[in-house]
Amino acid sequence: MVNRKEQTHPKADEFLCQAGKWREEMEALRTTLLDSGLTEEFKWGKPCYMYESSNIAIIQPFKEYCALLFVKGALLKDTQGILIQQTENVQAGRQISFTSLQDIVRLKELLKDYIREAVEVEKAGLEVSIKETSAYTVPEEFQSKLNENPALKAAFEKLTPGRQKAYLLHFSQPKQSKTREARVEKCIKAILSGKGLNE
Repeated sequence: MVNRKEQTHPKADEFLCQAGKWREEMEALRTTLLDSGLTEEFKWGKPCYMYESSNIAIIQPFKEYCALLFVKGALLKDTQGILIQQTENVQAGRQISFTSLQDIVRLKELLKDYIREAVEVEKAGLEVSIKETSAYTVPEEFQSKLNENPALKAAFEKLTPGRQKAYLLHFSQPKQSKTREARVEKCIKAILSGKGLNE
């Protein structure tokens, strides 16, 4: 029998205790994950479930639903077609969303299958091939700032690929040039300081 207390994390306990909406659903997901032999950590402000040192899944509460995010969900076979890619820019993660405890109870055995498969992906050392930063479009509003400010260009190039991608996606989202320009202006100081979008 799995000793759940040894696998849990105190910050995850606190997170779930303070949860208003989706508490029962998140507790049920937690039980399924722990019963599958995963260890609980607390990362990115959410309960995260690990196999050895690899992140397997994260419990995520949202306004309209709660979700189980598989960190490398893009590599799962998804035989039942239940995994969701949140946006076209999400490359590796895939989530299963729930709007009731009954959904989780009904899918319990299937969830265990998906968890087992996610662990096998880690054991096999599989990786999601991530698009290079060069594959992302640099909006002309940002490109003109880079051209006229060598310090900004140098600072941007020093950022990690993940931070660069986050900025490029953020700058590209608005349809209007004026809005894109305002976003660029607002982020210049953070880029010069070597910070990411939300740091």
